[in-house]
Amino acid sequence: MEKPRSSTQHRTGRICAICLLFIASAGTDWAEPVRISDADARRIGKKIWQNESNGSVAGLTAWNAGENFASLGIGHFIWYPQGVHGPFDESFPKLLAFTRERDVAIPAWLNQSSACPWNSRAEFSGAQNSEQMRELRQFLSRTIDLQAQFMVARLQQSLGKMLDEAAPADRANVERQFARVASTPHGCYALVDYVNFKGEGVLHTERYRGEGWGLLQVLKQMHGSENGPSAAREFSSSAAAMLRRRVQNSPPERHEASWLPGWLNRVHSYSENS
Repeated sequence: MEKPRSSTQHRTGRICAICLLFIASAGTDWAEPVRISDADARRIGKKIWQNESNGSVAGLTAWNAGENFASLGIGHFIWYPQGVHGPFDESFPKLLAFTRERDVAIPAWLNQSSACPWNSRAEFSGAQNSEQMRELRQFLSRTIDLQAQFMVARLQQSLGKMLDEAAPADRANVERQFARVASTPHGCYALVDYVNFKGEGVLHTERYRGEGWGLLQVLKQMHGSENGPSAAREFSSSAAAMLRRRVQNSPPERHEASWLPGWLNRVHSYSENS
């Protein structure tokens, strides 16, 4: 006799079912964001927040050593200072645009800033107790659900981008592997987390030695056919392999090997309780 599903399993199943709704729409209009409940968004968001900064409010405003940008919010969305450019997708301005579209209040100074007002990590660190930084943390801490919705919307758009970027011979496999992962209990969380953690893998600027590490590359390396736990384990293993390859290819001055243990712990969580 089948065991009754727990309330947690039921809620997780609803999240995955929502993911599968837009998997079936691949090749159609991807502009319409995925709709999930505030409660489901909060669960995904809090898990990602825990991954990025141990769920701390202070961790919502970070600037990592060796980087030329601020990392903000539960997804550590990138924000470059004025005149600074880098290879990584700048996602914080996109979050602000997403917030404006939903008529959510934004601090006046933040609403008027097109670039990060702090020009360096030293400036950012020195402003930790400033009024602007307090308002920024307050804004980020009260929009956890919305930030999760933003990340899910990005995931929705990612499949179309990946299929456009992939070689024709790879497209069917990429779409099949995406659907396999989304069918697992933690699949929607894993996909949302990884695409916001390491990107879609479609930007040619996000390459070391010509090789990417985003969701597209992870899915391309998968070739299984079974759904369920095996899909989650394969996704986790493929993600770990892509991150190891990134570190091997990375410029020595970035010292990315020091980040690898934390990255691997993060992607190993994708197969837990699957």
